[in-house]
Amino acid sequence: MNINIGWLYPDLMSTYGDRGNAIALEKRAKWRDIGIEIKKIFVETDDSEISSCDILFMGGAQDKQQEIVNRDLQKGKGEVIIRAVESNIPALFVCGAYQFMGKYYRTAESKKLPGLGLFNLYTENPGLNYKRLIGNIIIESSIKYQVLNIKIVGFENHGGRTYLTDKSQAFATVVKGYGNNGEDKTEGICYKNAIGTYLHGPILPKNPELADWFIKKALEVKYKEKVNLKQLDDKLEYKAKEYIINKI
Repeated sequence: MNINIGWLYPDLMSTYGDRGNAIALEKRAKWRDIGIEIKKIFVETDDSEISSCDILFMGGAQDKQQEIVNRDLQKGKGEVIIRAVESNIPALFVCGAYQFMGKYYRTAESKKLPGLGLFNLYTENPGLNYKRLIGNIIIESSIKYQVLNIKIVGFENHGGRTYLTDKSQAFATVVKGYGNNGEDKTEGICYKNAIGTYLHGPILPKNPELADWFIKKALEVKYKEKVNLKQLDDKLEYKAKEYIINKI
């Protein structure tokens, strides 16, 4: 068995160590003797490269880089990403990438950037006079129709406030921290096998169960059969996670 990871805009969208998510997926697949290739998708990369990927990942960035990426998504890559997610390809969109998948993002300067509309949400940045939502965060996830009820830890740093049209689509409930908007205790979104979230950390090395969920889903979608992943020795990972939860 083998899988391809499509790492979208690694040169522009990888703030706060988000590259660690791609590394975690690669390592945890290799430890199970699953063949894996990371395909880096840049602005100049042909859109068709995305179609051959079994997992998609995109991180966050600052406003300048995000505007460059947003323009490129509107040209064609966005449509390919939508088709992939609609066909159940697992995808992880963090922070700025998460915002792009909604209907729109309004910047601190009131500039409205169109989103792809994949997720039924919108994001507003109230401006520089409002505090950013920053800090360690604990969430409790319950992915609809999936067996994954776990506490997840990470770090958030965002000025935008995201609002879901349907709160039942939230990826998780905030235990400690701000989440989507600091108001309604929702964090992220889950749609089909795609997850949007504000959690950096990066999220997958800190939460190995979630990394394995993506690998499992990618294999099951690709090979159209039930997959049981070989158990790994994650004692250190879980001990570190428990320490963070207790400290926060």
